[in-house]
Amino acid sequence: MNPHASTIITTSLIMGPLLTISSDYWILAWMGLEISTLAITPLIAKQHHPRAIEAATKYFLTQAAASALVLASSIINAWQTGQWDITQMSDTFSRMILTTALAIKLGLAPFHFWLPEVLQGATTMTAMILTTWQKLAPLSLLVMTAQSMNAFLMVMLGLTSIIIGGWGGLNQTQLRKIMAFSSIAHLGWMITSLTLSPKLMMLTFCTYTIMTSTMFLMTNLLETNKVSVMMTSWTKLPMLNTTMMLILMSVAGLPPLTGFMLKWLIIQELSMQHMCFTTTTMVIMSMLSLFFYLRTSYQATITLSPNSTSSSQQWRHKPNQKYYLTLLLLMLTIPTLLPIVPTLSTII
Repeated sequence: MNPHASTIITTSLIMGPLLTISSDYWILAWMGLEISTLAITPLIAKQHHPRAIEAATKYFLTQAAASALVLASSIINAWQTGQWDITQMSDTFSRMILTTALAIKLGLAPFHFWLPEVLQGATTMTAMILTTWQKLAPLSLLVMTAQSMNAFLMVMLGLTSIIIGGWGGLNQTQLRKIMAFSSIAHLGWMITSLTLSPKLMMLTFCTYTIMTSTMFLMTNLLETNKVSVMMTSWTKLPMLNTTMMLILMSVAGLPPLTGFMLKWLIIQELSMQHMCFTTTTMVIMSMLSLFFYLRTSYQATITLSPNSTSSSQQWRHKPNQKYYLTLLLLMLTIPTLLPIVPTLSTII
């Protein structure tokens, strides 16, 4: 890519979500969303492959429609109330449109159909940006309007996303589609906790970003896109492969790893609100996500491919020394944070 174009795209990609986060009025927030969409679209299509072009087209049309709904909801709310402030979303119809628009932008079920296809057509690093940084602006708008949102609708969107995220990833063999459904399931946990504790939702998002970034960096360094190829990943970077199971289990939310801490805090918050049915459904449906994480971990760390020797690394493979960042993120993700859960509970 041309260096000048790359600089403009990178700057726009950074400034778009930051403009949305720092704005108090809907016009500036909408501008930030549009800048972010226009910046990431060329990155999706830069492979010049039909699948990449298709993914970029799907992403642009979906995000453009969602941005139009955001602008429409703000105009209707301003018409009814005379307020352009983001926090003054008091019109019921405007709130419904805004919730739908942000659910489309995030890829929440039942508006999730674009996300797996777009991630499959994009590169690994672009998929990492789509599932982490690009979620920041819509989530910040949800946090700013959380007090006026319909709590029942948010919980139903969260439950649906957890169910679809776990169910949809069961039969997938492509790692990027697995990560797409994993993102949908994690977003379900975040949205469910949003109306109860926005601080807990932001903590969940930050930890999710670290874990997901580590997964994408790891698959990018191992140059694997399918679950079946994970069997030979140990011949490329043995040190990284030995810790792969821990990061997968942390993303799945198994104790005593970091991913379990977030689910524990969310379950505790829901239990304090006497939402027993919601809590039980979320825990049971998270077992579906755990299954495909266990399957991926089994393929990567336990199964040996018959096509490679069991005593040496690939002699043609040149190790990539840039994997130290991945290992650093891995070390931040794997250690248990359970001893500080009481402290976090008092802060949240």
